[in-house]
Amino acid sequence: QVQLVESGGGLVQAGGSLRLSCAASGRTFRTYAMAWFRQAPGKEREFVAAISWSGDSTSYADSVKGRFTISRDNAENTVTVYLQMNSLKPEDTAVYYCAADRIGWRITSTPSHDYWGQGTQVTVSS
Repeated sequence: QVQLVESGGGLVQAGGSLRLSCAASGRTFRTYAMAWFRQAPGKEREFVAAISWSGDSTSYADSVKGRFTISRDNAENTVTVYLQMNSLKPEDTAVYYCAADRIGWRITSTPSHDYWGQGTQVTVSS
């Protein structure tokens, strides 16, 4: 059974930090590229960050560059992807989704990934 389970969301004041986690299991996710997207109320889902299967390549949306860091832990049975979010702003408020792309080298901002998590809410107060 494929599972992508996000955690770590919550309410934080502007300027604060959160670390999101995504536990992926049920496939050989060590060979998958992984990404984070987010969706605010009334807006389209947007790309946040992505990481290749090996972790050697990463990409960030301009709006989060320098504040967010994506990383991964390719354990045997469960791959965990992290999103460290610093200097949070009210405009970062959204539901954050983890996504997996079976093309492990591909870093794409297009939400065409094969598997998605259920999302975790991040709310940044001003």
